Amino acid sequence: MKKENEIDKYILDHIGPEDQVLRELDRETHLKIPGARMISGHLQGKVLTLHSKMIRPERILEIGTFTGYSAICLAKGLKENGKLITIELDDELEELANKYFVKSGLKQKIIQVIGPALEIIPSLSEKFNLVFIDADKREYVEYYNLVFDKVRSGGYIIADNTLWSGKVLDTPVPSDEQTLGIINFNEMIKNDSRVEKVILPLRDGMTIIRKK
Repeated sequence: MKKENEIDKYILDHIGPEDQVLRELDRETHLKIPGARMISGHLQGKVLTLHSKMIRPERILEIGTFTGYSAICLAKGLKENGKLITIELDDELEELANKYFVKSGLKQKIIQVIGPALEIIPSLSEKFNLVFIDADKREYVEYYNLVFDKVRSGGYIIADNTLWSGKVLDTPVPSDEQTLGIINFNEMIKNDSRVEKVILPLRDGMTIIRKK
């Protein structure tokens, strides 16, 4: 464990500093919001930003805003006139996320939508270059099925938490719907010949999926 902690520190020391706005957002989230560990954080945030900058998307869909850290990271790679739509169920998080969207200078590129993603996604007429899934794990399969036809050929879907603290290795109890949701999602992606995919062992697991 000590060696792992040292490696984690080494990585963070060698990927460039966290920008000031994201650092403030991380701190305020940990001070005020239950479940603050769900925030993407510096390392994952850098990966999301670099991936977005590599593909230069015109449209991004994020399912699960939380306090806005990942949305800011992803929006940094948008084309000049690009837009990111981010969906969050919890309306109590809207104001905090919006505050940091403004601070980041990216507010004009980010559209916040509050409500159930399973109801909102079908109403979207956009075609997306990149979709980031990081919401209710029980609904990952449904999110994927709803967004797939809205992703452009050659576009990407990134799903977070796909190693689920190692619980994917265990036989889940029937009442553990979150773990079952992740396991079912991983099996579906494994068997989906329409996409290329890889699981990165980054934090809690991140699956990068490319639509052929």
